[in-house]
Amino acid sequence: MHETPSTAVVDGDGGLGLVVAPYAMQVAIEKAKTAGTGWVSVRNSNHYGIAGFHAMQALTHDMIGISLTNASPLVSPTFSKERLLGTNPISVAIPAATQPPFVLDMATTTAANGKLEILQRKQQEAPYGWIQDKDGNPTTSPNGVKDGGALLPLGGDREHGSHKGYGLGAVVDIFSAVLSGANYGPWVPPFVAFLEPHPHPVGEGLGHFFGAMRVDAFRPADEFKSHMDTWIGRFREAKPVEGQEKVVIPGDPERELEEVRRREGIPLLPAVVDDLRELGERLGVKWDESQI
Repeated sequence: MHETPSTAVVDGDGGLGLVVAPYAMQVAIEKAKTAGTGWVSVRNSNHYGIAGFHAMQALTHDMIGISLTNASPLVSPTFSKERLLGTNPISVAIPAATQPPFVLDMATTTAANGKLEILQRKQQEAPYGWIQDKDGNPTTSPNGVKDGGALLPLGGDREHGSHKGYGLGAVVDIFSAVLSGANYGPWVPPFVAFLEPHPHPVGEGLGHFFGAMRVDAFRPADEFKSHMDTWIGRFREAKPVEGQEKVVIPGDPERELEEVRRREGIPLLPAVVDDLRELGERLGVKWDESQI
């Protein structure tokens, strides 16, 4: 195990990423309390859920939180038809004073795989630029990845900057896995049913990377958060293009949707309900129709 006052590697012991990741983020926060910053790389973990959730753990400590993870190889690098990277999300959470925090949570691909699953259930096509088929040609089939194709890096193609999305995804892979001793690139264990595990892994499990930075290691926290309020307010006041919605900051759409969901509940597609009902029957879990 490698550890310094400001860094550590956590072995997830093959556990749930939803358990391993909060623990590792807490290690980063504790190190930041004494060293100013804390950086933790994780190996031998699994899918850790929402990247932003982990980054946001730093906010209550007046810290900036960073959360990265590699993922199942479903993405082709620019100019390739091989699947070598995951959707590899990046999240950064930054505290403010009276304004809600700035929370960036984004895949390094044009779309996350979960959006394809929704389109498949709705029997709708994917937007152009999300996927390529097994031969590297653009496709709008939501089953394109299942059929041997790949998701595309952020940008879609070289002319629209896919090399930048590829570069971001590569950095996440290296920080999360090459740095920690987890599997990287095409060796990452899959958490989708249509991929087979690589027969010759190069590391242990999935990898994550977390960072926590004390704001007052740079300037007084109250001063910084006041200026974040100014930054956020000014961007929200940006004049929108005619016919477009108001300008938002990262985190706004999720907060607005959370309010709706808490008030109106979470809608489920009929196909999802059918899957849950079938799963419940197989596992002997009683189905309560009144909750749907």
